Amino acid sequence: QVQLVESGGGLVQAGGSLRLSCAASGSIVSISPMGWYRQGPGKQRTMVATISGGGTTNYGDSVKGRFTISRDNAKNTVYLQMNSLKPEDTALYYCTYKYAYWGQGTQVTVSS
Repeated sequence: QVQLVESGGGLVQAGGSLRLSCAASGSIVSISPMGWYRQGPGKQRTMVATISGGGTTNYGDSVKGRFTISRDNAKNTVYLQMNSLKPEDTALYYCTYKYAYWGQGTQVTVSS
């Protein structure tokens, strides 16, 4: 079993920044992929960013150049640095491990 706990969400003005963290515990294999997805009001869950165990990253088109995903394998933690936030980034952000385990989500709200 794997448990994921997200933190770092909140309310921020447009143009601001937030840093999300996701700590994984349980049966963790450090080389497994992790990532962030989000689901806005009335929308489907979409990929924000993913990172392989070796550090290869992939980003959704809407966040490229603004968001940065990173991981600390020693701490089993993945981060999402979000800069230049826009109101359309408002969503519940979910952490995933191996795309099989999901956290409860952390709310990000960007005011205009």
